Amino acid sequence: MPHLAKLKTILQSKYTYYFLLSFAILYIYLFTVVIKYDTKIQSYDNIVGTIIDVSYDGEKTEFILDSKELVRCLYYNKDVSDLLGSKVVIKASKINAYNNTIPNTFNYKKYLYNNKIYLSLKVENIEEIKKANPFYQIKKQIQKRINTYSEEIRPYLNLFILGRRDGLNDEIYHLYLNNGIWHLFAISSLHLSLIIFILSKIFKNKYAKILISLFLFFFLFLVNFKASLLRAVTFYLLKDFLKWLKVELPNSRILLLSAFILILINPFFIYNVGFQYSFLITYVLSWQEKSAHYFLNSLKVSLSSFTASLPITINMNYTFNLVCPFLNLLYVPYITFLLFPLVLITFVFPFCEPILLLSIKLLEMSNAFFNKISLNMLMPKMNIICLLIYFFLLFLIYQKKQKRYYSALILLLCFNIFLPKLDNNYHIYYLDVGQGDSSLLIAPHQKEVIMIDTGGSYNDYHVTDNTMLFLKSLGIKKINLLILSHGDVDHAKETLHLLEEYTINNIIINKGGINALESQIIAQGHVVNNYKSKYFNFVNITKYYNDNENESSIISYFHLYNYYFLYLGDTSKKIEQQLLKDYRLKVDFLKIAHHGSKTSSDYTFLKTLNPRLAIISSGRNNIYHHPSEETLATLNDLHINYLNTQTSGTIEIILNQNNYTKKEYKP
Repeated sequence: MPHLAKLKTILQSKYTYYFLLSFAILYIYLFTVVIKYDTKIQSYDNIVGTIIDVSYDGEKTEFILDSKELVRCLYYNKDVSDLLGSKVVIKASKINAYNNTIPNTFNYKKYLYNNKIYLSLKVENIEEIKKANPFYQIKKQIQKRINTYSEEIRPYLNLFILGRRDGLNDEIYHLYLNNGIWHLFAISSLHLSLIIFILSKIFKNKYAKILISLFLFFFLFLVNFKASLLRAVTFYLLKDFLKWLKVELPNSRILLLSAFILILINPFFIYNVGFQYSFLITYVLSWQEKSAHYFLNSLKVSLSSFTASLPITINMNYTFNLVCPFLNLLYVPYITFLLFPLVLITFVFPFCEPILLLSIKLLEMSNAFFNKISLNMLMPKMNIICLLIYFFLLFLIYQKKQKRYYSALILLLCFNIFLPKLDNNYHIYYLDVGQGDSSLLIAPHQKEVIMIDTGGSYNDYHVTDNTMLFLKSLGIKKINLLILSHGDVDHAKETLHLLEEYTINNIIINKGGINALESQIIAQGHVVNNYKSKYFNFVNITKYYNDNENESSIISYFHLYNYYFLYLGDTSKKIEQQLLKDYRLKVDFLKIAHHGSKTSSDYTFLKTLNPRLAIISSGRNNIYHHPSEETLATLNDLHINYLNTQTSGTIEIILNQNNYTKKEYKP
């Protein structure tokens, strides 16, 4: 067969893969960067579509509607999980999805875009017009069966059968994440191999391959075609197809072909973390030389997997656990060959629930123990050049068998640690923390880090989770000084959460009356009366204090080179007027008092200061309607340039001896 021989020659040529790689890069760039996408839905009154994914958290239902394009929908105070797979008509209003306004944190808007979701809606009414097809009916019955199990077991059934994280305790999730074993709960090649092994024992007739393939497609449907499993199934089917054609290829090349096929289908897969983990780990392992000794082979596999996935882990969490490769030695067989099969068995035979519960308790308890002795290492974000060098070194180490490049890999990581510390600029960040205040002051070479206020948590959401993630992305391990202008929750509430997770050497609070929150902060033992900054020329104006928290705000005034900064907390017009009498202030960058409230921003005060730039920190759609029309009118009348975190997101001022630049991280 000349055509088959020609195909075999093409597939075995290394130049074929160089061409495919080049083509894939251009294809991805064209269809994910050059070409921009947006929703085609203009009216939200009667949108018809099929609900293809749904979850309910006790307060709201979030579902994905397939209406010629994918639409994210939120429906409050009602569970419509029974409508999974149903064709519905909805009446809704548009809601905005935002970019990350604090640098190097999770970008939800981009995440939706990469999943081809360009529109988010708040549903006002929903009506079923057609029942779900049999496949969705089966999926709903599986979910209902899962819901009959205990709360301890249910999350693991959801994870391994439906590929969902529903119901898993956040604390337990973060422990798995910190120990670096969370990826073991994503359904991937190991789980797929076990499923195929079980199915091959069940189906032994001549139609076995077809039946296994059909089951795999159904399993993909159950987990909503998750990229990691889709990659694994494509690899399995392609390998079988090539075997049928009698074309022999190494696993590494079959893997490349699988990735190429999936990227042709959906180029946005390249941005999917599950796809990245699955592809990189499997690719590196395909070049791994196997050892005859089981333990040694397992250790090599674990170290190789850790090394391959490290850049992804770093750029997601900015930390990694040095104990992770050794934990994987324990947990890979435990989760893959014990927990996962037990989940499947218990789903079919509920009387096995006590055994599964015992194995889960053992897993969670051991994971909590190992978290206490973990060796977490802080690692700044890796830029594109470092990433390319890292993966090139991986290629040399594993494919070219050049083991000596391990030392170069370690040197690269060390260089990445010190890279941010080469920056000789000052960085001043007015952080977007919603309806609250928080700023970061970072000295050249990160010699000193000062925070002014923390912002406040909303419901169970801690705004400082993003602040800490940002600090980690810069390689910053501690805050030298935290200045709390006053004890209101929107300025100081996150202090306690920060102290749980981050090192703060010194805290200064105002000298007015001590409220309950400030008492809790004082009890932590970090509060000091004075702090001498080495890199910021501070004048803390603290002499205005009484029983009013706002009027007792610490007023922070400092200068860097020839630029002057003033932070007013929530001071009133009365204090602003007093400031003019008591001090001769020169101000370039003014943090507007009290989020732009009409109780502050005195006309004469602003006219006298006449700053280059005024910054207002206020939350989008806040209930106080900050900033006030009066304050904005004053700023406009005086022709003072101002930025508002509502529209500008986090605002960064970068200073050196010669000039300054300004950046906005817009929502």
